[in-house]
Amino acid sequence: MLFLRMLLLWPLGLIALLIAAIVAYFAFAPRIGSNPKGERLKRVQASPNYRDGKFQNVVETSMDLPPGKMLGVMWQFIKGGEGREPKDTLPTADFDRAAWEAVPDSAYAVAWFGHSSLLVKLGGTTFLIDPVFGERASTFSFAGPKRFNYRQHMRVDLLPTVDVVLLSHDHYDHLDRETILLLKDKRFIAPLGVGAHLEAWGVAASAITEKDWWEGVQAGPVLLTLAPARHFSGRGLNNRASTLWGSWVMQAGGRKIFFGADSGYSPTFKEIGDRFGPFDLALLECGAYHELWHGIHMMPEEAVQAAVDIQARVLMPIHWGKFSLAMHPWKEPVERLSAKAQELDMPLLTPRIGAIVANADPRSSETWWAGLD
Repeated sequence: MLFLRMLLLWPLGLIALLIAAIVAYFAFAPRIGSNPKGERLKRVQASPNYRDGKFQNVVETSMDLPPGKMLGVMWQFIKGGEGREPKDTLPTADFDRAAWEAVPDSAYAVAWFGHSSLLVKLGGTTFLIDPVFGERASTFSFAGPKRFNYRQHMRVDLLPTVDVVLLSHDHYDHLDRETILLLKDKRFIAPLGVGAHLEAWGVAASAITEKDWWEGVQAGPVLLTLAPARHFSGRGLNNRASTLWGSWVMQAGGRKIFFGADSGYSPTFKEIGDRFGPFDLALLECGAYHELWHGIHMMPEEAVQAAVDIQARVLMPIHWGKFSLAMHPWKEPVERLSAKAQELDMPLLTPRIGAIVANADPRSSETWWAGLD
């Protein structure tokens, strides 16, 4: 009888130990970051967008999946699927630091490093946006979504002089501790609360500027305005929506660039267009979509409509080509977006990863993904 009791208790003990280990990891692992506290928490709580203990979307957005559907999604991720990751090594351009430095102040330029990591030069100021140069976009360094094989992955030591690191929110595919540690002496601009992670990773409080929706901040000659996005935030077990998320309007010398970050489609895009448009260039997400989380990640066709809404002259698709974060084939996002852009007569910019493009010239586009498995 005692033997049977021990036999039954043994697996329960293992489960309890595993749960305790997971809780401890999320509580103490540096990769997780830190929650807002002290004066930062007071400012978070004073935001008109913070209600019922968390930040809220402008448009009501549910992110809770029934347990059955959640388990189904987890199983789909675990078992994988044909075409979700490329079999081929993706071609890249060698980033030319000298060419970047030579872009005149009167022009603007962009270089894309896959997913949502970008360099933008505007008004002679270089912005590094949502840099994720680590191997995984994950809570864990040893498991989770792994980057695709590139001919050349971007590294911090290959970057030009960076004036500002600009962040949109704290999810792992947009905020990477490994990368931030190598950039901690830079100036950071981010949504409310995100600075808690940065300070935990060694960035000085004096180097961090945090903004609420519709607030602006000057970075040299560039006016940055944080605009709403339809998304959420959180890096731990119990801190969902504890920090703000958003998109960025960038303006200088009569030029305007919109970085949409992560967002479901909403009327806010038209409001942004009415307030700030037209835009010379829109950087909008087109990947990681699924009907189950349609409210927080728009479909590729909706990204084109969002570009129309904000009055963009040129659309450059981002948030694809580096990580498999949904069930769709890896190059489906840009294929669907390209078809819709042709239908709506929206000029597209699809440069090779790492290539420098000045003044959003669509002639710099390549269908570099065509023919790749």
